[in-house]
Parts: sequence; C-alpha cells; structure tokens
Amino acid sequence: MSNYNLAKISTRAPENISKEDCKKKTQLIVEELDELQNLLFAEGKHAVLIILQGMDASGKDGAIKNVFGRMNPQGVQVTSFKVPTEEELAHDFLWRIHKNVPAKGHIQVFNRSHYEDVLVTRVHGWCSDKLARQRFDAINHFEKLLQEHSSTSILKFYLHVSAEEQAERLNERMSNPAKMWKYNKKDFEEAALRNRYYKYYKECFVNCNQPEWQIVPADQNWYKEYCIAKALKEHLQKLKMKYPLLNSES
Repeated sequence: MSNYNLAKISTRAPENISKEDCKKKTQLIVEELDELQNLLFAEGKHAVLIILQGMDASGKDGAIKNVFGRMNPQGVQVTSFKVPTEEELAHDFLWRIHKNVPAKGHIQVFNRSHYEDVLVTRVHGWCSDKLARQRFDAINHFEKLLQEHSSTSILKFYLHVSAEEQAERLNERMSNPAKMWKYNKKDFEEAALRNRYYKYYKECFVNCNQPEWQIVPADQNWYKEYCIAKALKEHLQKLKMKYPLLNSES
C-alpha cells in the first residue's frame, strides 16, 4: 500500500468475510496469544511495542480490551498519551515515550503515541513543516534504536474509521450512560478536521515506515480486532521462541 490515500481506502471488512466466522477465529487467536505472551515473558529475549493510532472513536480502547485483555497483566502494559504535562513539555518530545517502552519479555501498548507530535500539532499549526521533518528523523532513529538494540518488535496500526461511523459513535457518547464518560465536545471539532488529519497521517506513513504501518478497517469492531490479533499472533510465531530449560547448576 504505497500511496496511503485514506480517502480511498475502505473502512469496512471485505464483503466475503462472515462476521460470525471472523469472531470465532478471533476467539481462537486470542487464546493462542495468551500462550504466546506467556512464552514471550518466560523466554525474556524479545519485547513488543504495539502502536495504536486513529481518529477519535476509531476503537482503540475496544481493541485493547478485546485483543489484549485475556493476557497475563504481569506481561502487558498500556500507556495512553494525552496532552503533554508541564514536566513533559520541559523535555524533548520523545522523553515521555522512551520511559514507557517495553522491557524484554513484555508487550507494551501505546494508545496514541509519539506520532501525535507530528499529527495533532501540525493539524493545529503548532509544528512547522521543518520541525516535522526533524521529528520524523528523530522517530526513525528512535524506532531503529528499539529494534536493533533492545530486540523490540514494533507493530504500528492505524484504525481507519469512516466519518459516518465516527459521528455515530461520538453521538452515542451523549446518549449512552455507559459511554458518557468518554464525551468531549472537542472530539466533534477534531472530526471536522478529518481531511487535514488524512494529509498528515499520510506523511507519517510515508516518512516513518520501518516497520510499515498497517491500515486496519475499523467500522466493524469484530473485523478490526481480528486484524490486530492475527497480525500479532503471526509476528510472535515468527520469533521462534522457546521456554527456557532447567539450569543444571540450580
């Protein structure tokens, strides 16, 4: 996917995909992930960083709950990056990110990430094109450092939700008591800037593509969760991990 034209990329599952079958597959994969995560923790040689990006109401929280919620909480952490604090703003933009990367044996999920500093900041004119290019370079060096010096695998997912589905979900936050805590009137203002977000997301996809981004259709939660779970399972299997044997000196 070289052009990354989000306006032309589907936000829905392929028509030949059965919801029922897909949910069954996801359940099986999640059970496998529980064992693979235990193996990752036991072997202690690799770390995994999951980056979830997307427009408001694209389903990041749901993906975290339904894909990672079955795993042992000792080996899985989640960090949500919101507006930087005063302390965080006093450091470089990667300072708050680096201190939250996973240790070996762990899976770390970022709900939003360092990419916010080349996305929302550009949408609102707080970051110039020149500064953004400098930050792209810093991000690439940072991610290379994690991959080459900390045995950290990085999986980057953009959850692609349509304007119509996003509007429905945001409106639900005003009527569903179980979701009212998520309501933020600014979310509607940000949704109106979709085309600007698309522009700057594309620049992230093009300039920071090692590893490459995975664009996940997110209008249907069951398909979004399947895609993320499947990608993670396949990646963990490629690590060829093994449980440590007994130490004969013990």
